[in-house]
Amino acid sequence: MNWRGGAVGQECRAAGFTIVELVTVMVVMGVLAAVAVARFFNNGPIQAREYADQAKAVIRYGQKLAIAQNRPVYVSATGNRFGLCVQAACAATDAIPAPGGNNSGSSYTKAQCQIGGSYLSTWMCEGKPDTLTVTASRATEVGAGGMFFFDAMGRPYNAADAANPLGTASTFTTPLIITVSGGGTSVNVVVEAETGYVH
Repeated sequence: MNWRGGAVGQECRAAGFTIVELVTVMVVMGVLAAVAVARFFNNGPIQAREYADQAKAVIRYGQKLAIAQNRPVYVSATGNRFGLCVQAACAATDAIPAPGGNNSGSSYTKAQCQIGGSYLSTWMCEGKPDTLTVTASRATEVGAGGMFFFDAMGRPYNAADAANPLGTASTFTTPLIITVSGGGTSVNVVVEAETGYVH
């Protein structure tokens, strides 16, 4: 018997990996690490999805609240924030409280969700991160001074309809498409005409 445990005269196969196999594994691991690191430092797509989900939640809550409270609920959609109010003017006393007691409290929300220069932590409002852009199919509803509202039946109305008494026909006749973009990713939030369905 030889020192490797085999019978005398038998060849023992060496166990292990070849240099080619080791180099191949290292190259594959390097490529995977490079892709993972690039995705780790580019959080634009994640922020775009997160803010689109927050905007959708605010708008959807406004529609459901309008139905539950049998009154109009206004969506302040400036392009930098989405917030809910009981009046079109959206004074501090008109701010609708967040269902959980407070909004997210992120630095963006603190900067954008202000009424009269003061941040309202209890306001159902979410601010847009600086790295994102928000565009919409209609600038009067989403943009500087943008606003739309839901009536007591949850139907959406354009900003121009706000001056009309309730019960008049809505000019919100096509879906409102809100696009949140960042990091090469675009996410749509759609408010359907007539039904007010938000998706």
